[in-house]
Amino acid sequence: MEIIRTVQGLQKAVADARSNNRSIGLVPTMGALHAGHMSLVDRSLKDNGFTVVSVFVNPTQFNNPDDLRTYPRTEEADCRLLEAAGVDVAFIPTVEEMYPQPDTRVFDLGPVAQVMEGAMRPGHFNGVAQVVSRLMVMADPDRAYFGEKDFQQIAVIRRMVEIEKLPVEIVDCPICREPDGLALSSRNVRLTPEQRAIAPARPRTLASGRADAADGNSLRRTVEYVTDTINSFPGMEVEYYEIVDPLTMQPLSEWPAEGGTAVGCVTVWCGDVRLIDNIKYTVKPQH
Repeated sequence: MEIIRTVQGLQKAVADARSNNRSIGLVPTMGALHAGHMSLVDRSLKDNGFTVVSVFVNPTQFNNPDDLRTYPRTEEADCRLLEAAGVDVAFIPTVEEMYPQPDTRVFDLGPVAQVMEGAMRPGHFNGVAQVVSRLMVMADPDRAYFGEKDFQQIAVIRRMVEIEKLPVEIVDCPICREPDGLALSSRNVRLTPEQRAIAPARPRTLASGRADAADGNSLRRTVEYVTDTINSFPGMEVEYYEIVDPLTMQPLSEWPAEGGTAVGCVTVWCGDVRLIDNIKYTVKPQH
């Protein structure tokens, strides 16, 4: 595996791979890699002849300076994982390399970016669009891979790709979870042992909410059940729980028609650690 820190070096490596008729896969990450990231890497390795993994904590998507400061950085361990997996290039630029001048672009991301994370973290998705669009231009991938834990982010990236007319396929990959159900996240390392013990109540509650919905309860009743149940655990507080249309990200007031799909998206504070998760609902016929 080659570790590349410059845009010029990345572009040369990609051009060499293309000259050998190898398709290019890109896995954008902010490092602190775990099995969830590696599932994206494995998918790219399977799909493509050449895989680039970027490791870059992007300052423009953090609206909270403390969150940027405390975000875990584990470059050496990340590189060991990527090399062992068989990645071709780890692209690890500095902020100055990624942004030689400030990126002042404002993307018209539309309604998908205005709710949930977009409402709670002003500017966050514009920063995501800035960095991902830059990485896509630099790496010129055929496919780019993103995890469904950041479900709304995938919709935003699809919208950005449409706006920028980038010739790249967006591949979304399933959430990876710990044996106790907790979604893998780089932020999990910041949980205290007590918080880590209680955090799986969140996915358990989402799953029981799905059973609640299957019993024919109203959508609003399911939202209240999930919110109230998570809030009943000490040290956990729901920032939002919305059941949304999976394409538009707009909150639903009632379940979709039979056979339709909805996604429940939740953000929970566990102490001072902000964790996100989601669950899919498929509306089954009532008998």
